Amino acid sequence: MSTMVYPREEKMDKLSQEEIISNTKLVMQGLEALKNEHNSILHSLLETIKCLKKDEEANLVHEKSNLLRKSVEMIELGLGEAQVMMALSNHLNAVESEKQKLRAQVRRLCQENQWLRDELANTQQKLQRSEQTVAQLEEEKKHLEFMNQLKKYDEDVSPSEEKEGDSAKDSLDDLFPNEEEEHGPGLPHQHSSAVAAAQQGGYEIPARLRTLHNLVIQYASQGRYEVAVPLCKQALEDLEKTSGHDHPDVATMLNILALVYRDQNKYKEAAHLLNDALSIREKTLGKDHPAVAATLNNLAVLYGKRGKYKEAEPLCKRALEIREKVLGKDHPDVAKQLNNLALLCQNQGKYDEVEYYYCRALEIYESCLGPDDPNVAKTKNNLASCYLKQGKYKDAEVLYKDILTRAHVKEFGSVDDEHKPIWMHAEEREE
Repeated sequence: MSTMVYPREEKMDKLSQEEIISNTKLVMQGLEALKNEHNSILHSLLETIKCLKKDEEANLVHEKSNLLRKSVEMIELGLGEAQVMMALSNHLNAVESEKQKLRAQVRRLCQENQWLRDELANTQQKLQRSEQTVAQLEEEKKHLEFMNQLKKYDEDVSPSEEKEGDSAKDSLDDLFPNEEEEHGPGLPHQHSSAVAAAQQGGYEIPARLRTLHNLVIQYASQGRYEVAVPLCKQALEDLEKTSGHDHPDVATMLNILALVYRDQNKYKEAAHLLNDALSIREKTLGKDHPAVAATLNNLAVLYGKRGKYKEAEPLCKRALEIREKVLGKDHPDVAKQLNNLALLCQNQGKYDEVEYYYCRALEIYESCLGPDDPNVAKTKNNLASCYLKQGKYKDAEVLYKDILTRAHVKEFGSVDDEHKPIWMHAEEREE
């Protein structure tokens, strides 16, 4: 029997699992048939033993029946092993199915892991962008803190100085000159060009008109235009009746009414009045009179507020030429005009000219008014803003530090370990 098993085993090594199972089933069927046949033979032998009378024949039949029983036992053993093989095959199939399930689960986990990695990468990118945004906001915050420290200078700066704003274009609201004649010839001042021109013409402004002039300015500053405009028109009408339309004081009143219209955003009416005032002043006072320069500046500002910077620039340059010619190149009023011209150029992106005008204005203020004058600080602030827009951060930083240091010295007296300017504290916090 052993010689017959080995070839089968060698042959079975070459068979697949399905072929082995199929062959096992066939063997089980054959064994079952053989078992039934043996049982039938054994049953017939037992019946024969009952009929036999001789002991020898009975013994022979007993021996044959014992052999058949052993064969039946071997067949049953083979059937048991075949059943074990079938059970083992079913178990292996179940294990393989579970293995496939686990592989599918591993693939799903790998996909989820990759998705989580992608999400992590996207989140890290968003975090980097957020950190960059925070850094930019920190820089803007520092800049705003610097600007906040300079606010106390704004109240003392002449209205002809420009303001720094958050909009793309700089504000032109405060570009109107601080000329005494723009506030009405009734205001007492020994250098009022309008009053001087009136005295040279032999005309004195009545006290009633001076009062009207002052009231117009007061109501306009309070925003009560419904009162200021009629008063201004009444004063203008009285002046035209007494002195005629072509009189310097009429031009002064036209300027004041133009400013009121400007504040109401009635730019066309304001431009018409300023052009009329300019024509009157050029006729009566001459083309190089400071009052002509003031009207040119007001007209340039009006164009600037409407975004017409190219039209405003030549008017502002002509006003600068008149001031330099009449007052001298180192007069503070020339510095005011330089600031206005610098702002117009800055809104056009002419940064080389802007730097030149601001630097020249700064020299005039420092030489005439001293390094601690508020106009000096304001002009430095404007120049630093110009540097920022060009990306010259180091130059802007030097100016801002100088402004804050002078403000600190003016407020606390000195710079020492206990009293440091705000920019020093900021740098220490950064470190």
